[in-house]
Amino acid sequence: MCGITGFWDISRQKNPESLEEIAQRMSSTLLHRGPDSGGTWVDENFGIALGHRRLAIVDLSPEGHQPMLSANGRYAIVFNGEIYNFLELRRELEKLGHKFRGSSDTEVMLAAFSQWGLHSAVEHFNGMFAFALWDRQERLLHLGRDRVGEKPLYYGWMGQTFLFGSELKALRAYPQFQAEINRDALALYLRHNCIPAPYSIYQGIYKLPPACLLTVSPTAKASEPIPYWSAKSVAEQGTTYPFTGSDTEAIAQLDALLRDAVGLRMMADVPLGAFLSGGIDSSTIVALMQAQSSHRVKTFTIGFSEASYNEAKYAKAVAQHLGTDHTELYLTPEDAIGVIPKLPTLYDEPFADSSQIPTFLVSELTRQQVTVSLSGDAGDELFGGYNRYCWVSNLWQKMGWIPQDFRKTAGDILTRLSTDSWDQVFTSFDPLLPSQLKQANPGDKIHKLAAVLAVLNEEAMYRHLVSHCKDPESLAIGSSEPLTALTNDQQKPDLPDFTQLMMYLDLITYLPDDILVKVDRASMGVSLESRIPLLDHRVVEFAWRLPLSLKIRNGQGKWLLRQVLSQYVPNSLMERPKMGFAIPIDKWLQGSLRDWAEALLDESRLQQEGFFNPQPIRQKWEEHLAEKRNWQYYLWDILMFQSWLEASKTDPCQEEKSS
Repeated sequence: MCGITGFWDISRQKNPESLEEIAQRMSSTLLHRGPDSGGTWVDENFGIALGHRRLAIVDLSPEGHQPMLSANGRYAIVFNGEIYNFLELRRELEKLGHKFRGSSDTEVMLAAFSQWGLHSAVEHFNGMFAFALWDRQERLLHLGRDRVGEKPLYYGWMGQTFLFGSELKALRAYPQFQAEINRDALALYLRHNCIPAPYSIYQGIYKLPPACLLTVSPTAKASEPIPYWSAKSVAEQGTTYPFTGSDTEAIAQLDALLRDAVGLRMMADVPLGAFLSGGIDSSTIVALMQAQSSHRVKTFTIGFSEASYNEAKYAKAVAQHLGTDHTELYLTPEDAIGVIPKLPTLYDEPFADSSQIPTFLVSELTRQQVTVSLSGDAGDELFGGYNRYCWVSNLWQKMGWIPQDFRKTAGDILTRLSTDSWDQVFTSFDPLLPSQLKQANPGDKIHKLAAVLAVLNEEAMYRHLVSHCKDPESLAIGSSEPLTALTNDQQKPDLPDFTQLMMYLDLITYLPDDILVKVDRASMGVSLESRIPLLDHRVVEFAWRLPLSLKIRNGQGKWLLRQVLSQYVPNSLMERPKMGFAIPIDKWLQGSLRDWAEALLDESRLQQEGFFNPQPIRQKWEEHLAEKRNWQYYLWDILMFQSWLEASKTDPCQEEKSS
C-alpha cells in the first residue's frame, strides 16, 4: 500500500531540479501512506513528475521500489494498492516471453500494459488500485482506479498544470494550488455526510470515479473518465440472468468463491490479521482465514463501556470459537474524543461518518502487531444487510394508502417522546418483545421512522433515510446541489425490485464515498493496509446474480452469508440485533464536547464565515442540548466541516505558499 502523486506541467517551464523538488514536496505529505521508502521520477522533456511513498507489503526488496519503469522503457508508473492475482498474470506473461527482475505486482502491471494495452490490462486485474501511468511513446498520462473504489485518486488542473494524488494534501502542496471551496459540493456533503465522486471540496478538483480510466494529453484538457467495468451493467445482467441453483448449491458456490477471495488477500510478506466485530461479515472473513491458515489468525476489536455501542463481547466469543489470537481494547470516552483533533488532517476534506473514530482506533490497535488487516466491509450492500432493505417496501405497502396528512400526524406523535424515552420503553418491555422488534438504539430508529411517514413514495422514503440534511441548498449559502446517482433518475438501472435498487444505489454511493473512504483514511493514517475480500469483483458479480430470496428471508438480511458462516460458527453466536460501528456522539455533545461544539457553532462565527445559514443550526443545537430531539448526525456534519475549515486555515502547505 502506498501514496502516489505527481503533475504534468504542459508549459514545460520548470527545470529538472524544480520538477524533482515539487514532486518530493508533494509526496512527502503522504508519508503516513508509505513510511518505508519514497521516490520521484521526472521527464524534463515533457514536464512530467511522479512521486511515490511506499508501504512495503509484497517484494520488500529494492526491486519493488517506485516510480518504476517498464522493461521496454515505454511506461513509468506510480501505483497504490494490490493486484491479488499478479502471480497468475505473471505466469501467463512469462509464457508470452516477458522476463521479471523482481517479484512485485507493480512489475507485472507494467508488463500487462506492454502486452495487452491499458484497457485490456486493467480488465485482467483482480485487486484494489489507483495508478498514474506515463506513456513515453504516445506522450499520454493515464489515471486508473479499481472497480468499486477502494483506493482514492484526486485530480485537476491548475492553470497549465495537471495535478493528481492519493489525498488532497498532496495537491495542496503544489506551489500554485488554489484552494477555492466548492459550495455545490458542500450541499452534497450536507446530504451525504461525505462528498461523493466525482466532486471534491475544492473547485476544479475531482475524484476519479471507481472503475474508470482517464487519459490526459496536452491538447485535451477536458478529457472525461471512461469506465472499463460497470456496476449498472452487472446489476442489470445479474437480475436478468439470475442464479437458478438450489440453496445448497448457492451456499457451496459462495463458500468456494469467498475462500478464494480471502486466500488471495492473505498473501503478504509482512504480518497479517483481521478486524473482528463479531458481526456476520467480519466473522465470515475471519472464519475463512482461519480455515486456510496453519497458525492462529490475529484478530482485533475495540469495546466501549456503553452496552448499546459495545460489540467486543460478541467478537470475543467468535474469536474463542475459531481459536484466533485475539486482542481487544476497551476504550474510554477520552480515548475516542482524543481522535477528534486528528480528523480534519486524516480525512483531508469534510467527512462526517462518526464511525470514523472507532475505525481509526481499531486500525491503530491493529497496526501495533500487523501491517495488513482484512475486513468484512461490503456485506450489507451485496447481501442485503441494512434494515431498510427489509422494511422500506413492506412499510410502504402497509401505509402508502393512508392519506399523507394522517401519516404526518402519526410521525409527530411518535417524536413527542425523546429517543432516550423510547429506549427506556423498549428496555422495560424487552422480555416480551419478539426478536424482530429487538433493536439496538430503538429510539433513534423510531424517530427515523417518524420522519419518513409523510413521504410520497418508497423511493422518496429511501432518499429521505439516506439523506442527513433534507434541503441542503437552504443551509449551504450560495449552493446549487448537483445531480448524483441518488437524485438523477436517468442514471438508475432497470431492476425488477425496489429493494434491489436500494442495494445498487448503496453499492455505488454510500459504499465508495463513505465506507471505503473511512476505512482507507483510518487505516492508512497509521500505515496499515486494509483489504476487503467481499469486494473481489467476482463476489460482486455473483452477488448480483442471487435472487432476493437468497439474501433476505423471513424478514432477515444476509441469509446466504449466514448459511456460509454457520458452517464455521454456531448460529447461537450470531443471533443478536444488528449494530453499527457507532459511538455515543449524542451524549458527548451534551457533555465533554459541548464547549468545543459551541465554539464551532457560534452564530457570529457562522455568519462571518458565510458558508451556512446559522438559524436552523442554532435551533437544532439548542433542541439537542435540551434533549428534545437527537440531532447528533446533523450536527456532526456541521461540526466536521467547521473543524476542517479551521484546520485548513493553518494548513502548512497553504502557509508556505502565502509566506
